[in-house]
Amino acid sequence: MFGQRTVDPSPSTHYRSERISAVNGQYFFATREGTLEGPYFTRIDAERDIALYIRRQQQADDILETRAY
Repeated sequence: MFGQRTVDPSPSTHYRSERISAVNGQYFFATREGTLEGPYFTRIDAERDIALYIRRQQQADDILETRAY
């Protein structure tokens, strides 16, 4: 996939991959920022928290944008 996020310095190719991984029976999800979030006891818990993580990141971006003015 070719695309550019607003925070990326230049266009680049981003490859989609599985964001959720299981390690020793616990689940984690990887972020674009390079962090590994978790552990979660179930895959469903990890998937639910991905949605919450994205929402928090979008809210933080919105706050920073409004403060820039």
